Amino acid sequence: MNKRDYVVLGLMSGTSCDGLDMILCRIFFDQKWNYEILCFETSAYNEMEMAALKEITRLTAAQLMQAHAHWGNVFGERAKTFLKNNPGISVDFISSHGHTVFHQPNKGFTFQMGLGANIAVKTKLPVVCDFRTTDVAWGGQGAPLVPVGDALFFGEYDFCINLGGFVNISYAINKERFAFDVCPLNIVLNEYASQLGAPYDASGNWARSAQIHEPCLHALNALEYYQQPPPKSLGVEWVKSNVFPIIDHFQLSPNDALCTMTEHAAIQLANTLKGWVGQSLITGGGVLNDYFIERVNAYLTDMKLVIPEHNLVHGKEALIFALLGVLRWENNYNALKNVTGAECSSTGGAIYCY
Repeated sequence: MNKRDYVVLGLMSGTSCDGLDMILCRIFFDQKWNYEILCFETSAYNEMEMAALKEITRLTAAQLMQAHAHWGNVFGERAKTFLKNNPGISVDFISSHGHTVFHQPNKGFTFQMGLGANIAVKTKLPVVCDFRTTDVAWGGQGAPLVPVGDALFFGEYDFCINLGGFVNISYAINKERFAFDVCPLNIVLNEYASQLGAPYDASGNWARSAQIHEPCLHALNALEYYQQPPPKSLGVEWVKSNVFPIIDHFQLSPNDALCTMTEHAAIQLANTLKGWVGQSLITGGGVLNDYFIERVNAYLTDMKLVIPEHNLVHGKEALIFALLGVLRWENNYNALKNVTGAECSSTGGAIYCY
């Protein structure tokens, strides 16, 4: 019997490769699904870990499986430490998104690294993970999945926007939820910031002080993906095949690349919101990029960007994957066909016990 009141540890490692988001939360049903954030932490990756994650697609098959188990141990150890530092809370299970390595739904596969069995053994807790593959098996994009939580937790907003490795957006039309990836963001910005000796462009200051390269900006805006209707999603492979080659072609300095890419992403997000009136909840690490937020607002007239409190800004995706774990635990849908383009809505996620 579903008890409908759970304490869950949500884990999220994003494509920005900056760290593991861990959110301990209570998720309960009282006429509708509600949440309470108990504590949140981002466990930062060191330079070696960040470099390893960025090079993971170059591994052999055997090396990739070894990395899958290794990162399961890493996630498990960090979750174990996090729970030890927040004692006295009885946790029902862990819900882990993992770290996306490959995402090619058009070829029928997606892969999130961080083996759930290893997390379960390290923490001595059940683990729900591997949320995307069932939807892909049904012909869907396997993404975005966060809109399920947007609908259940944040339905009062006209749009929910996340600024992470990619900009993604969700919204409702006639009570049906739709969503898609808008464009890349931190996955590109962080690459050029690293060339300047930092993991990210703090507040967008390097971008602010540089110049937009207009021919490069035009070429980025002309990418075919932006003309495609949703449902659609982006992956690291697409960025490596489409975005970096354009910037490399124009031989931009890291500073000008940051400035041009920031403008490109601001234009694409503003184009998505063009003509709409209302409020957008905006979360993710990109919220700290003041220059990017300024550039988006420069293109908007009738849409207000609402930035919530710190734990929700940085922990929203981990929170929602905790919810997706609850829905899987109860055998309810946690992937919506309207969002992903799948043949049907589905209940995704593997459950590992110890």
